[in-house]
Amino acid sequence: MKPPHEQHATLPDLAAPDADARPSGRRTFQLAGTVIAAPSLGPGLHVVATPIGNLGDVTVRALETLAAADVIACEDTRISRRLLERYGIATPLVPYHDHNGASARPKLMARLAAGHRVALISDAGTPLVSDPGFKLVVEAAETGHKVHPVPGASAVLAALVAAGLPTDCFLFDGFLPAKGGQRKNRIATLAAVPATLVFYESGPRLADSLLDLSERLGPRRAAVCRELTKAFEEVRRGDLPALAAHYAAADAPKGEIVLVIGPPLEEAAGDDAVDAALARALKDSSLKDAVATVTGLTGRPKREVYARALALTEGRAGTAPPDGDD
Repeated sequence: MKPPHEQHATLPDLAAPDADARPSGRRTFQLAGTVIAAPSLGPGLHVVATPIGNLGDVTVRALETLAAADVIACEDTRISRRLLERYGIATPLVPYHDHNGASARPKLMARLAAGHRVALISDAGTPLVSDPGFKLVVEAAETGHKVHPVPGASAVLAALVAAGLPTDCFLFDGFLPAKGGQRKNRIATLAAVPATLVFYESGPRLADSLLDLSERLGPRRAAVCRELTKAFEEVRRGDLPALAAHYAAADAPKGEIVLVIGPPLEEAAGDDAVDAALARALKDSSLKDAVATVTGLTGRPKREVYARALALTEGRAGTAPPDGDD
């Protein structure tokens, strides 16, 4: 989930490598003090989930795949090396991230064209979830190479499990925009989605995001899930206004954060609640965006919310929206 820090790392020549070029030619891993030979691995791109914090959460299949691969493409070799050293894996690591993707991808594609076994991992969790692996998978698939998913840990699913909110339907939307105006517009777009919402967030932006979410989504139930699976794991539950107030008064939390927010309230709000929500939304949103936000927040019909918005802004109660604006 983090941007890479390898500013000076360079990618080795991958066009025609020796597939067994590693210390002692080893294709083994260690588990509980026992050295285990990795089974043979088919050619193609192997997309491998790794732990999100606790290194004990890796799967045996992930270890087998990483040990048997010819090369492992990762966001930050320093982070990934900790996992490999923990389990005695000697497979070469090469950096593949947003900053070097254009130059690194052709070399990895050359590996695949030569029939090699390429593993793709991220700094933590399942690749392609808010990390740069998507373009490599798309190009590999379009070129006809096999793409093998090796499932495992995911911060999104771990947070859903811990939050205590509906899981039958959810929407993961990555990171909210950093700029306030863009963030508020994005929240307005998502307000009416009839599902639990899941976001990644950083500590320094958490308080501002929670404030914007509480103003536009109201008292929905939510959970702030921090440092999942790690020593200082924390899950704080409450409604959005209460969580916003807590983090506004606290120091910016450290570590990886997942926000989980319950779906829109099912019970329709009364007129006073609709007017109060519209007054907040109209402060920094257009009439259209405010109506969309409050419709999703309150459960009231859009035509009714539109009429009340006009009553607040123009003193024209009961005016219906234009044709096609239902």
